[in-house]
Amino acid sequence: SPKQENPEDDTVTLQVSDQGTCYWTYRKVTELIDVSEVKPRLDNYITSVAEPRVLLTTDDKSKFGVAVRVLDEVRKAEIKKVSIETRVRPTGR
Repeated sequence: SPKQENPEDDTVTLQVSDQGTCYWTYRKVTELIDVSEVKPRLDNYITSVAEPRVLLTTDDKSKFGVAVRVLDEVRKAEIKKVSIETRVRPTGR
């Protein structure tokens, strides 16, 4: 029988860090990107999966305003399945 895809594999994790940067994690690959790259990546992402999902998290170096800016981009992309992690993670994890 064909292998069932795990829907969690399609979740993007956006970890807001310092200096206006984010860690974009998708399908177990993590990249450090500038906040300005979030919108075009989300636009591409929503066209490539059936049910786009985003987990927004921060690290111990992030600024609240940058996290709000990233959340705004997720909302503008009309992604309905959004989770916000409330505990702080070490940078890049």
